[in-house]
Amino acid sequence: MAAPRLDLDGEEIKPLKICMIGAGGFIGSHLCEKLMFETDHSVLAIDVYGDKISHLLQPGQAWSDRIEFHKINIKSDSRLEGLIKVADLVINLAAICTPADYNTRPLDTIYSNFVDALPVVQYCRENGKRLIHFSTCEIYGKTIGSFLPKDHPLKDDPAFYMLKEDETPCIFGSVDKQRWSYACAKQLIERLIFAEGAENGVEFTIVRPFNWIGPRMDFIPGVDGPSDSIPRVLACFSNNLMKGEPLKLVDGGLSQRTFIYIKDAIEAVQRMIENPKRANGQIFNVGNPHNEVTVRELAELMTDVYCKVSGNARPEVATIDVTSQEFYGVGYDDSDKRIPDMTIIKRQLEWEPKTSMYDLMEHTLTYQHATYAEAVKKAMSKSIAT
Repeated sequence: MAAPRLDLDGEEIKPLKICMIGAGGFIGSHLCEKLMFETDHSVLAIDVYGDKISHLLQPGQAWSDRIEFHKINIKSDSRLEGLIKVADLVINLAAICTPADYNTRPLDTIYSNFVDALPVVQYCRENGKRLIHFSTCEIYGKTIGSFLPKDHPLKDDPAFYMLKEDETPCIFGSVDKQRWSYACAKQLIERLIFAEGAENGVEFTIVRPFNWIGPRMDFIPGVDGPSDSIPRVLACFSNNLMKGEPLKLVDGGLSQRTFIYIKDAIEAVQRMIENPKRANGQIFNVGNPHNEVTVRELAELMTDVYCKVSGNARPEVATIDVTSQEFYGVGYDDSDKRIPDMTIIKRQLEWEPKTSMYDLMEHTLTYQHATYAEAVKKAMSKSIAT
């Protein structure tokens, strides 16, 4: 008989029934894998699509009795409350979280990230269920440092750009910059959850992801997603690379980002799930402050790695500059620099990320090439033929 698994305080981890909303997405699919492969927890997987977890839903596998897929749109399906009632823990991953949508679909963005999340919080309160809610690093908005002159001596002081869960002010653009519809909706649901904890005793953990990337992230336009849609930066650049097109750098690609490998991030989430005494009432940044690049540097790195993975020659023109208005439309605005402070998660969950920027990019682009390259070529051939 296998020895029982222990939490960070040496106590035995009991199997949980987890209601996971948005289980069929990028993060959900990796979390489901982790739970099926390495734990005894059960998952009630809720989503409108199950393609990314279809490999877990095949009958006859060792975990088949521990995962159920429920095709549910949480906007309008009364079954949601019943599934939350029978669960020990609720994880809410459902969201519209693609920057191109914030401008063109601001109402859908606000409804998806605030209004549609309200019943989930309500059901958790009414039924005494613990909630792990996924927010975003977008809620920080712009850094204080972004308002300093370019040559200001304090521009490089970490106090003006390091983002701390319990100290950093949230600074958004003006209301006509609809790009901030996502961040505002996410911040408001965070505040509501925090208030439910303070007033009604709801047990909660809030996760703020900082650019989690890896296999199964987003879609490739015209292959497994709408041909007229714009995915997030990694899939967008991947698509350009597979087509042999220059990577488009919005406003020169000067914005700075940190990136973390999905498998590192999922380990952090597993610790939240299995250490409620340490995670309840906490807001956690989950990112890798060591993997910081500008978007321009990201484009250069992805080009180098993809050429290695695919065997293609490096293009003569690897990138081109476009304006944000040209790429996203009127009303777009951007944050400048996002470096997560990791003090709280390191203290509470004894967790740190491991995978370097180069390694995570090699893992990801190997998957992208193997999964999509031929399909992209076929799609291009059809387009030329018509």
